[in-house]
Amino acid sequence: MLKRIGLSTIVLGLGLGCVSLGGLSLAGLGVSPVMAQLVPQDWAPGYPLDSAPPTTTDPLPPERLEVEQNTIPEDYRVSSLLHDREGGLWVGTWQGIARINPHTGVVTARVRLPNTIVGAITQDKANRLWVGTYEGLKRVDLGSQEITAENFLLPSNRVLSLLVDQRGYLWVGGDRGLALISPDQGLLMTTVQNLPGVSVNAMTLDDQGNLWAGTLEGLVKIDTASAYQIRYIPDVPGKVIQALERDRWGSIWIGTPAGLMEMNPVTGLVFRSVTPMRGRNVTALKFDAKSGDLWVGTDEGLFLINPFNGAIKEQISNLPSSNILSLSANTGNKLWVGTSEGLAWVGARRDEARSHWTFSRPEK
Repeated sequence: MLKRIGLSTIVLGLGLGCVSLGGLSLAGLGVSPVMAQLVPQDWAPGYPLDSAPPTTTDPLPPERLEVEQNTIPEDYRVSSLLHDREGGLWVGTWQGIARINPHTGVVTARVRLPNTIVGAITQDKANRLWVGTYEGLKRVDLGSQEITAENFLLPSNRVLSLLVDQRGYLWVGGDRGLALISPDQGLLMTTVQNLPGVSVNAMTLDDQGNLWAGTLEGLVKIDTASAYQIRYIPDVPGKVIQALERDRWGSIWIGTPAGLMEMNPVTGLVFRSVTPMRGRNVTALKFDAKSGDLWVGTDEGLFLINPFNGAIKEQISNLPSSNILSLSANTGNKLWVGTSEGLAWVGARRDEARSHWTFSRPEK
Protein backbone atom coordinates (compact mmCIF):
# COMPACT_ATOMS: atom_id res chain seq x y z
CA MET A 1 0.00 0.00 0.00
CA LEU A 2 1.34 3.45 -0.86
CA LYS A 3 0.47 6.47 1.23
CA ARG A 4 1.60 9.91 0.17
CA ILE A 5 2.49 12.38 2.91
CA GLY A 6 3.69 15.70 1.53
CA LEU A 7 6.55 14.93 -0.83
CA SER A 8 7.61 11.77 1.02
CA THR A 9 6.50 8.25 0.27
CA ILE A 10 6.68 5.19 2.50
CA VAL A 11 6.08 1.61 1.43
CA LEU A 12 4.58 -0.85 3.87
CA GLY A 13 4.46 -4.61 3.18
CA LEU A 14 1.25 -5.58 4.96
CA GLY A 15 1.03 -9.11 6.33
CA LEU A 16 4.63 -9.96 5.45
CA GLY A 17 5.82 -10.24 9.08
CA CYS A 18 9.19 -8.75 8.18
CA VAL A 19 10.41 -5.24 7.43
CA SER A 20 13.97 -4.61 6.33
CA LEU A 21 15.53 -1.34 7.41
CA GLY A 22 19.10 -0.93 6.22
CA GLY A 23 19.63 -4.68 6.18
CA LEU A 24 18.25 -5.12 9.71
CA SER A 25 15.39 -7.62 9.97
CA LEU A 26 12.88 -6.50 12.57
CA ALA A 27 11.15 -9.89 12.49
CA GLY A 28 14.44 -11.52 13.44
CA LEU A 29 14.55 -9.24 16.46
CA GLY A 30 10.98 -10.05 17.49
CA VAL A 31 9.75 -6.48 16.82
CA SER A 32 6.43 -5.76 15.10
CA PRO A 33 6.70 -3.57 11.97
CA VAL A 34 5.63 0.01 12.58
CA MET A 35 5.37 3.11 10.35
CA ALA A 36 7.80 5.87 11.26
CA GLN A 37 6.41 9.33 11.84
CA LEU A 38 7.24 11.65 8.96
CA VAL A 39 7.84 15.39 9.15
CA PRO A 40 4.90 17.24 7.54
CA GLN A 41 5.74 19.05 4.35
CA ASP A 42 4.92 22.47 5.86
CA TRP A 43 7.68 21.98 8.44
CA ALA A 44 10.39 21.09 5.92
CA PRO A 45 12.97 23.85 5.28
CA GLY A 46 12.93 25.40 1.83
CA TYR A 47 15.69 27.01 -0.26
CA PRO A 48 15.55 29.44 -3.20
CA LEU A 49 15.84 27.67 -6.53
CA ASP A 50 18.92 29.68 -7.50
CA SER A 51 20.97 28.81 -4.39
CA ALA A 52 22.31 25.61 -2.81
CA PRO A 53 21.46 24.50 0.74
CA PRO A 54 23.78 25.90 3.39
CA THR A 55 26.90 23.90 4.16
CA THR A 56 26.85 21.69 7.23
CA THR A 57 29.47 20.24 9.55
CA ASP A 58 30.01 16.50 9.48
CA PRO A 59 28.69 15.31 12.89
CA LEU A 60 31.34 12.59 12.94
CA PRO A 61 34.51 13.82 11.20
CA PRO A 62 37.01 11.19 10.01
CA GLU A 63 39.41 11.94 12.86
CA ARG A 64 36.77 11.32 15.53
CA LEU A 65 35.49 8.21 13.75
CA GLU A 66 39.00 6.78 13.63
CA VAL A 67 39.55 7.49 17.33
CA GLU A 68 36.26 5.84 18.31
CA GLN A 69 36.93 2.77 16.19
CA ASN A 70 40.42 2.39 17.63
CA THR A 71 39.21 2.66 21.22
CA ILE A 72 36.49 -0.02 20.94
CA PRO A 73 37.93 -2.85 23.05
CA GLU A 74 38.36 -6.28 21.48
CA ASP A 75 36.42 -9.03 23.22
CA TYR A 76 38.13 -12.38 23.78
CA ARG A 77 35.39 -14.18 25.68
CA VAL A 78 35.13 -17.88 24.68
CA SER A 79 31.59 -18.66 25.73
CA SER A 80 31.08 -22.13 24.19
CA LEU A 81 33.17 -25.13 23.12
CA LEU A 82 32.06 -28.21 21.15
CA HIS A 83 34.05 -31.36 20.41
CA ASP A 84 32.38 -32.52 17.18
CA ARG A 85 32.02 -36.10 15.91
CA GLU A 86 34.79 -35.62 13.36
CA GLY A 87 37.30 -34.81 16.11
CA GLY A 88 37.44 -31.04 15.63
CA LEU A 89 36.86 -28.36 18.23
CA TRP A 90 34.38 -25.56 17.56
CA VAL A 91 35.19 -22.37 19.43
CA GLY A 92 32.29 -19.99 20.04
CA THR A 93 33.28 -16.48 21.05
CA TRP A 94 31.80 -13.01 21.41
CA GLN A 95 33.24 -12.28 17.96
CA GLY A 96 32.04 -15.34 16.01
CA ILE A 97 32.83 -19.03 15.61
CA ALA A 98 35.70 -21.10 14.21
CA ARG A 99 36.88 -24.71 14.12
CA ILE A 100 40.37 -25.78 15.13
CA ASN A 101 42.37 -29.00 15.03
CA PRO A 102 42.62 -29.77 18.78
CA HIS A 103 45.87 -31.69 18.27
CA THR A 104 47.73 -28.82 16.59
CA GLY A 105 45.59 -25.79 17.42
CA VAL A 106 45.46 -24.79 13.75
CA VAL A 107 42.26 -23.02 12.63
CA THR A 108 40.63 -25.17 9.94
CA ALA A 109 37.34 -23.36 9.29
CA ARG A 110 35.49 -20.14 10.07
CA VAL A 111 31.79 -19.36 9.86
CA ARG A 112 30.87 -15.83 8.88
CA LEU A 113 28.81 -14.47 11.75
CA PRO A 114 29.70 -10.76 11.79
CA ASN A 115 29.20 -8.94 15.09
CA THR A 116 27.55 -12.00 16.58
CA ILE A 117 27.85 -13.14 20.19
CA VAL A 118 27.79 -16.95 20.39
CA GLY A 119 25.98 -18.33 23.43
CA ALA A 120 25.91 -22.08 22.68
CA ILE A 121 26.92 -24.68 20.06
CA THR A 122 25.75 -28.24 19.44
CA GLN A 123 25.67 -30.90 16.72
CA ASP A 124 22.57 -32.90 15.81
CA LYS A 125 22.41 -36.58 14.88
CA ALA A 126 22.78 -35.75 11.18
CA ASN A 127 26.03 -33.91 12.04
CA ARG A 128 24.60 -30.47 11.32
CA LEU A 129 26.03 -27.66 13.43
CA TRP A 130 23.64 -25.46 15.39
CA VAL A 131 24.82 -22.11 16.70
CA GLY A 132 22.85 -20.19 19.30
CA THR A 133 23.66 -16.49 19.28
CA TYR A 134 22.32 -13.37 20.95
CA GLU A 135 20.60 -12.63 17.63
CA GLY A 136 18.87 -15.99 17.10
CA LEU A 137 19.51 -19.61 16.11
CA LYS A 138 21.48 -20.62 13.03
CA ARG A 139 22.05 -23.97 11.28
CA VAL A 140 25.42 -24.38 9.60
CA ASP A 141 26.46 -26.80 6.86
CA LEU A 142 29.78 -28.32 7.93
CA GLY A 143 30.94 -28.83 4.36
CA SER A 144 30.55 -25.28 3.12
CA GLN A 145 30.54 -23.50 6.51
CA GLU A 146 27.50 -21.61 5.22
CA ILE A 147 24.33 -20.80 7.17
CA THR A 148 21.47 -22.92 5.78
CA ALA A 149 18.68 -21.80 8.16
CA GLU A 150 18.24 -19.18 10.85
CA ASN A 151 15.68 -17.62 13.24
CA PHE A 152 12.79 -19.92 14.10
CA LEU A 153 10.24 -17.63 15.83
CA LEU A 154 11.82 -18.37 19.20
CA PRO A 155 10.41 -16.89 22.42
CA SER A 156 13.59 -14.80 22.47
CA ASN A 157 16.48 -14.38 20.04
CA ARG A 158 19.00 -14.52 22.88
CA VAL A 159 20.06 -18.18 22.94
CA LEU A 160 21.90 -19.32 26.07
CA SER A 161 21.93 -23.14 25.81
CA LEU A 162 21.34 -25.95 23.29
CA LEU A 163 20.68 -29.68 23.70
CA VAL A 164 19.78 -32.57 21.38
CA ASP A 165 17.53 -35.13 23.11
CA GLN A 166 17.49 -38.92 22.65
CA ARG A 167 15.01 -38.66 19.77
CA GLY A 168 17.22 -36.20 17.90
CA TYR A 169 15.13 -33.09 18.51
CA LEU A 170 16.81 -29.80 19.35
CA TRP A 171 15.96 -27.91 22.54
CA VAL A 172 16.80 -24.22 22.59
CA GLY A 173 17.14 -22.41 25.92
CA GLY A 174 16.87 -18.64 25.95
CA ASP A 175 16.17 -15.79 28.31
CA ARG A 176 12.40 -16.25 27.81
CA GLY A 177 12.03 -20.02 28.07
CA LEU A 178 12.44 -23.13 25.93
CA ALA A 179 11.74 -23.95 22.31
CA LEU A 180 11.67 -27.35 20.56
CA ILE A 181 12.99 -27.51 16.98
CA SER A 182 12.81 -30.29 14.41
CA PRO A 183 16.37 -30.30 12.99
CA ASP A 184 15.44 -32.14 9.79
CA GLN A 185 12.57 -29.85 8.83
CA GLY A 186 13.97 -26.76 10.50
CA LEU A 187 10.60 -26.03 12.09
CA LEU A 188 9.55 -24.77 15.51
CA MET A 189 7.44 -27.50 17.12
CA THR A 190 6.50 -25.99 20.49
CA THR A 191 7.60 -23.57 23.19
CA VAL A 192 7.71 -23.71 27.00
CA GLN A 193 7.57 -20.13 28.24
CA ASN A 194 6.05 -20.34 31.74
CA LEU A 195 9.12 -21.83 33.40
CA PRO A 196 9.95 -20.80 36.97
CA GLY A 197 12.98 -18.57 36.63
CA VAL A 198 12.30 -18.17 32.89
CA SER A 199 15.89 -17.96 31.63
CA VAL A 200 17.35 -21.37 30.67
CA ASN A 201 21.08 -21.09 31.33
CA ALA A 202 21.99 -24.80 31.18
CA MET A 203 20.46 -28.15 30.21
CA THR A 204 21.19 -31.86 30.54
CA LEU A 205 19.39 -35.22 30.15
CA ASP A 206 18.91 -37.85 32.84
CA ASP A 207 19.15 -41.61 32.29
CA GLN A 208 15.43 -41.77 31.42
CA GLY A 209 15.79 -39.16 28.69
CA ASN A 210 14.07 -36.38 30.62
CA LEU A 211 15.33 -32.85 30.17
CA TRP A 212 16.57 -30.87 33.17
CA ALA A 213 16.63 -27.11 32.63
CA GLY A 214 18.60 -24.85 34.94
CA THR A 215 16.99 -21.42 35.36
CA LEU A 216 17.37 -18.32 37.49
CA GLU A 217 15.21 -19.93 40.19
CA GLY A 218 16.22 -23.58 40.33
CA LEU A 219 15.73 -26.73 38.26
CA VAL A 220 12.81 -27.78 36.08
CA LYS A 221 12.29 -31.33 34.80
CA ILE A 222 10.69 -31.57 31.34
CA ASP A 223 9.14 -34.61 29.63
CA THR A 224 10.77 -34.41 26.20
CA ALA A 225 7.91 -36.30 24.51
CA SER A 226 5.14 -33.97 25.68
CA ALA A 227 7.15 -30.83 26.60
CA TYR A 228 5.28 -30.84 29.94
CA GLN A 229 6.90 -29.72 33.17
CA ILE A 230 6.87 -32.66 35.54
CA ARG A 231 8.97 -31.39 38.46
CA TYR A 232 10.30 -28.16 39.89
CA ILE A 233 13.13 -27.98 42.43
CA PRO A 234 13.46 -24.44 43.78
CA ASP A 235 15.56 -25.09 46.89
CA VAL A 236 18.98 -25.38 45.25
CA PRO A 237 21.71 -23.51 47.17
CA GLY A 238 22.59 -20.42 45.19
CA LYS A 239 19.28 -20.70 43.28
CA VAL A 240 20.69 -19.55 39.91
CA ILE A 241 21.74 -22.60 37.88
CA GLN A 242 24.81 -21.85 35.75
CA ALA A 243 26.09 -25.32 34.79
CA LEU A 244 24.75 -28.90 34.66
CA GLU A 245 26.59 -32.17 34.00
CA ARG A 246 25.53 -35.81 34.34
CA ASP A 247 28.07 -38.36 35.58
CA ARG A 248 28.47 -41.98 34.50
CA TRP A 249 26.40 -43.19 37.46
CA GLY A 250 23.38 -41.01 36.63
CA SER A 251 23.80 -38.21 39.17
CA ILE A 252 23.43 -34.62 37.98
CA TRP A 253 26.01 -32.10 39.13
CA ILE A 254 24.95 -28.50 39.55
CA GLY A 255 26.99 -25.32 39.46
CA THR A 256 25.57 -22.18 41.11
CA PRO A 257 26.98 -18.92 42.55
CA ALA A 258 27.00 -20.74 45.92
CA GLY A 259 29.07 -23.75 44.90
CA LEU A 260 28.88 -27.30 43.52
CA MET A 261 26.06 -29.72 44.33
CA GLU A 262 25.08 -33.28 43.41
CA MET A 263 21.45 -34.29 42.78
CA ASN A 264 19.62 -37.59 42.41
CA PRO A 265 17.38 -37.02 39.35
CA VAL A 266 15.04 -39.86 40.34
CA THR A 267 14.15 -38.39 43.74
CA GLY A 268 14.95 -34.77 42.90
CA LEU A 269 16.97 -34.57 46.10
CA VAL A 270 20.06 -32.33 46.18
CA PHE A 271 21.87 -34.53 48.66
CA ARG A 272 25.39 -33.21 48.61
CA SER A 273 27.34 -29.95 48.57
CA VAL A 274 31.04 -30.31 47.78
CA THR A 275 32.83 -28.71 50.73
CA PRO A 276 35.93 -27.24 48.98
CA MET A 277 33.65 -25.53 46.44
CA ARG A 278 31.25 -23.94 48.93
CA GLY A 279 31.00 -20.21 48.41
CA ARG A 280 32.65 -20.42 44.99
CA ASN A 281 30.85 -19.15 41.90
CA VAL A 282 30.73 -22.29 39.70
CA THR A 283 30.31 -21.38 36.04
CA ALA A 284 31.29 -24.50 34.03
CA LEU A 285 31.45 -28.29 34.54
CA LYS A 286 32.89 -31.16 32.52
CA PHE A 287 33.82 -34.76 33.42
CA ASP A 288 37.07 -36.32 32.29
CA ALA A 289 35.93 -39.44 30.42
CA LYS A 290 39.09 -41.37 31.28
CA SER A 291 39.61 -40.68 34.97
CA GLY A 292 36.03 -39.84 35.95
CA ASP A 293 37.26 -36.69 37.71
CA LEU A 294 35.27 -33.48 37.41
CA TRP A 295 36.65 -30.24 36.00
CA VAL A 296 35.05 -27.28 37.77
CA GLY A 297 35.32 -23.79 36.31
CA THR A 298 34.68 -20.80 38.56
CA ASP A 299 35.17 -17.05 38.33
CA GLU A 300 38.31 -17.54 40.43
CA GLY A 301 40.03 -20.36 38.58
CA LEU A 302 39.84 -23.94 37.32
CA PHE A 303 39.85 -26.98 39.63
CA LEU A 304 39.94 -30.76 39.19
CA ILE A 305 37.70 -32.48 41.75
CA ASN A 306 37.55 -36.08 42.93
CA PRO A 307 33.77 -36.70 42.68
CA PHE A 308 33.83 -39.39 45.39
CA ASN A 309 35.34 -37.42 48.26
CA GLY A 310 35.15 -33.87 46.85
CA ALA A 311 38.90 -33.29 47.27
CA ILE A 312 40.68 -30.81 45.00
CA LYS A 313 43.23 -32.76 42.99
CA GLU A 314 44.55 -29.90 40.86
CA GLN A 315 44.23 -26.15 40.47
CA ILE A 316 45.37 -24.95 37.06
CA SER A 317 47.59 -21.89 36.75
CA ASN A 318 48.60 -19.60 33.87
CA LEU A 319 45.14 -19.30 32.33
CA PRO A 320 44.33 -16.21 30.22
CA SER A 321 41.79 -15.32 32.91
CA SER A 322 40.56 -16.88 36.14
CA ASN A 323 36.97 -16.40 34.96
CA ILE A 324 36.07 -19.73 33.30
CA LEU A 325 33.19 -19.75 30.79
CA SER A 326 33.38 -23.10 28.95
CA LEU A 327 35.18 -26.47 28.97
CA SER A 328 35.86 -29.33 26.53
CA ALA A 329 37.57 -32.37 28.05
CA ASN A 330 39.32 -35.27 26.27
CA THR A 331 39.66 -33.23 23.09
CA GLY A 332 42.88 -33.83 21.19
CA ASN A 333 44.31 -35.37 24.39
CA LYS A 334 43.80 -32.04 26.11
CA LEU A 335 41.36 -30.09 28.21
CA TRP A 336 40.33 -26.92 26.38
CA VAL A 337 39.31 -23.98 28.52
CA GLY A 338 37.30 -20.94 27.43
CA THR A 339 37.81 -17.90 29.62
CA SER A 340 36.75 -14.25 29.60
CA GLU A 341 40.15 -13.38 28.11
CA GLY A 342 40.59 -16.18 25.58
CA LEU A 343 41.17 -19.87 24.93
CA ALA A 344 43.74 -22.14 26.57
CA TRP A 345 44.56 -25.83 26.80
CA VAL A 346 45.80 -28.10 29.56
CA GLY A 347 47.93 -31.13 28.69
CA ALA A 348 48.18 -34.55 30.26
CA ARG A 349 50.64 -33.34 32.91
CA ARG A 350 48.06 -30.83 34.20
CA ASP A 351 50.80 -28.58 35.50
CA GLU A 352 49.63 -25.38 33.81
CA ALA A 353 47.61 -23.99 30.92
CA ARG A 354 48.89 -22.62 27.63
CA SER A 355 47.04 -19.89 25.76
CA HIS A 356 45.94 -20.39 22.16
CA TRP A 357 47.62 -17.78 19.97
CA THR A 358 44.54 -16.95 17.88
CA PHE A 359 41.81 -16.78 20.52
CA SER A 360 43.64 -15.03 23.33
CA ARG A 361 44.71 -11.44 23.92
CA PRO A 362 48.27 -10.84 22.70
CA GLU A 363 50.85 -10.33 25.41
CA LYS A 364 52.20 -6.79 25.61
